[in-house]
Amino acid sequence: MNNIAGRPLNGVVVEDDDEDEANGDGLEAWERAYTEDRSWESLQEDESGLLRPIDTTAIHHAQYRRRLRALAATAATARIQKGLIRYMYIVVDLSKAASERDFRPSRMAVIAKQVEAFIREFFDQNPLSHVGLVTTKDGVAQSLTDLGGSPESHIKALMGKLECSGDASLQNALDLVHDNLNQIPSYGHREVLILYSALSTCDPGDLMETIQKCKKSKIRCSVIGLAAEMFICKHLCQETGGTYSVALDESHFKELILEHAPPPPAIAEYATANLIKMGFPQRAAEGSVAICTCHEEAKTGGGYTCPRCKVRVCELPTECRICGLTLISSPHLARSYHHLFPIVPFVEISPSSQNDPSHNFPNICFGCQESLLSHGNKPELSVSCPKCKQQFCLDCDIYIHESLHNCPGCESFRHSKSVTIA
Repeated sequence: MNNIAGRPLNGVVVEDDDEDEANGDGLEAWERAYTEDRSWESLQEDESGLLRPIDTTAIHHAQYRRRLRALAATAATARIQKGLIRYMYIVVDLSKAASERDFRPSRMAVIAKQVEAFIREFFDQNPLSHVGLVTTKDGVAQSLTDLGGSPESHIKALMGKLECSGDASLQNALDLVHDNLNQIPSYGHREVLILYSALSTCDPGDLMETIQKCKKSKIRCSVIGLAAEMFICKHLCQETGGTYSVALDESHFKELILEHAPPPPAIAEYATANLIKMGFPQRAAEGSVAICTCHEEAKTGGGYTCPRCKVRVCELPTECRICGLTLISSPHLARSYHHLFPIVPFVEISPSSQNDPSHNFPNICFGCQESLLSHGNKPELSVSCPKCKQQFCLDCDIYIHESLHNCPGCESFRHSKSVTIA
């Protein structure tokens, strides 16, 4: 009987329906991947009919302007107090769900790439803060790195543990993070960012009690899901004052995780003013030999000396392991200033407004001195500072608001004014 099913009937070969579905209408696996992407629809032609490179700057500018408008809408309300000294644990789900390939090449690879970018951006915007890494797989949670201010050590530890297996345990991860963050001083803002791939959690006890314990300890929990929405994750974020979102693709996931780099608004009942003792250590001489308290070994040259107990530390910012004094440098303190007084969003100038003869707009960006005209001498979209009225291109706008945190036009006007008075 089995042989009859495979014989031709009336000269026509009958194919199995299951085989058709597996082949995807006769397409190979690599062909189906390109069919789903439809990447050929992004190709563009120039005037001579040749293919031009795919321009992603317009998409990047649109995403940036949308994010900037959202931040401006938040800042338009009353003055918001922010926590500049943050203690954040990043919980990475390395269960078997992280090996799924709906994110190419896999969820695990995408998470590792974006966590690396997030850690560097986090320390760039929060030089006084600390980060720790926790992974969850096989039903348990493991601490990869303790709270610290070295981005390279966190990235190196994460890249060496990228193995997926078992189930994720949300409760074990929260218990581990709670035990570590519960020792943080009251002036530090306690945060947890969970990158969750699974659609379930394998917990040894009552997860609701753990959530209430985190809420009582003032730990702000946020979750970014890579699968469908889960009620328990949403409930966790609502109870602790965090945010919950689900990534649609890699670019959306990158946008969601970078939203956690700037310091969030402080919760009203937790935002108490405190005076914090800080030390500004001097860099040791290059030829000096001393025992480093970070690695507990003798090192030659470099390092910093604690002004209170005179021990050696490798890098700043950190906390002295002997006397407990917070050690920072003056540039770290200065770089945190822009969060308190951010630059106002620039006003968009449409190309039609630039053609208006009643307005005298320059055709050169004040920042990079590049032309604001396209190849056909037509004006492109630009922005203008509402204070100094100088005009900038979109690339300079992004650089000013995300990296420089100072308007060149306002600074040059202030400098020229001080010179004139002198």
